[in-house]
Amino acid sequence: MSRPIIVIPARLASQRLPGKALADISGQPMIVRVWSRAVAAAVGPVAVATDSAEIAAVVAAAGGRAVLTGAGHVSGSDRISEAIEAIDPEGVHDLVVNVQGDEPLVEPAAIQAAVSLMADAAVDIGTLGVVADPGERDDSDAVKVAGVRLGPARLRALYFSRAPIPWGAEAAIRHIGLYAYRRAALARFVALPPSPLERCERLEQLRALEAGMRIDLALVDTAARGVDTPADLERVRALFAAKGKEK
Repeated sequence: MSRPIIVIPARLASQRLPGKALADISGQPMIVRVWSRAVAAAVGPVAVATDSAEIAAVVAAAGGRAVLTGAGHVSGSDRISEAIEAIDPEGVHDLVVNVQGDEPLVEPAAIQAAVSLMADAAVDIGTLGVVADPGERDDSDAVKVAGVRLGPARLRALYFSRAPIPWGAEAAIRHIGLYAYRRAALARFVALPPSPLERCERLEQLRALEAGMRIDLALVDTAARGVDTPADLERVRALFAAKGKEK
């Protein structure tokens, strides 16, 4: 029986939207919104991994757990790898779920779907996909995936790209950057150097594929985009206000 833990990487030094982890969304910082959605998934304990004492403080004030990490990490995967060793040095948790800190609309069911993929012992990393909107097919910020269909709601990834792939497909699949790692797979992944295709596409999941690791995707019906820009933040704020979500 697996024992997942969710770790949410968060930092203040976002290039396109500095300080976004603390941006107010209907009375709560964004990182607290993400943390509460992760808790609602009820797959295991939840912790925030951050290099910011300010982020750690707001998480603690909301009743959550935060772990301070080094400031030099280049990716969320590196940050959660450091955090899990501090949280669980005995290795009790065999699955580590990376929920991005800028996804305040992440659905608890989507987190559960990624974890469910790991029931297959052949899978190293579980993640998510959704049918792309027509405008996303040519949007380089919307990462697409090509893969082998294993069922109506499951895909084994062959390649990820910012380009519109596969060519001629009626509907592209947009990748959602939420990951469930086997503990050993995470350790192996962060120890690998950046790969050629990863550098080319600026997509770290290609490092795993180039190293022969298996990535499966659960296909979900809908998925909101994360918060990368001021316009994204205003869109999310409007959604929370319109739906009257609880604070």
